[in-house]
Amino acid sequence: MTENNTQNNIAPAAAPVAQAAQGQSRRPFAPRQGGQGGYRGGTAGGSRGGDSRGPRKGGPRTDRPRSEFDNKIINIRRVTRVASGGRRFNFSVAIVIGNRKGQVGVGLGKAGDTAAAIDKATRDAKKNLVTINTTKTMSIPHPVEVKYSSARLMIMPAPGRGVTAGSAARVVVELAGLKDITTKILSGSKNKLNIARAAVQALGSLKKGKVKVETVKENTASVKESAK
Repeated sequence: MTENNTQNNIAPAAAPVAQAAQGQSRRPFAPRQGGQGGYRGGTAGGSRGGDSRGPRKGGPRTDRPRSEFDNKIINIRRVTRVASGGRRFNFSVAIVIGNRKGQVGVGLGKAGDTAAAIDKATRDAKKNLVTINTTKTMSIPHPVEVKYSSARLMIMPAPGRGVTAGSAARVVVELAGLKDITTKILSGSKNKLNIARAAVQALGSLKKGKVKVETVKENTASVKESAK
């Protein structure tokens, strides 16, 4: 009698628990608030915040207009200075820009970041642009020799030979869009910044038309003597 009564008392108490468990398992799936498909904070497509947000402000993104000038870095170096708090690092960038149509310039920029230094150098190069007096074939009308700081450079026309140049002088000639040119570095200094500035100064000093042959010979003789 005691065992039967104990079983009868336990059964009614366990029945509601079993029914509640069955009810929870049969409970239909309800999406969370703020989205569809049960994804937190958005719809099944991945739109964060549901459809409450409107289109992006400012309209669609557009590509930046491409600059007419091509550029090339000829030298980049890290400069260190010692201060009371320790060492301070800056970057110095030398860059050449040109439109390949007879305009070229050299600039120098310094900043604590390479990107900022490049921007400064580009702005400086645009301030120092020179326009070259070229021939119809995009060559130069006569030879020219120039000295800038410790760099000495000679540029001569070379019909049918293409561009024969090296170091930073080749970068300047290519970005200027010149053809059939020979350059020769006469100095022992190989400083790329000085060579590039010497090339720009030489191209900017060109005059229209041809020069007398006697003047060309005299310039060539003086160059050979100085090279010795």
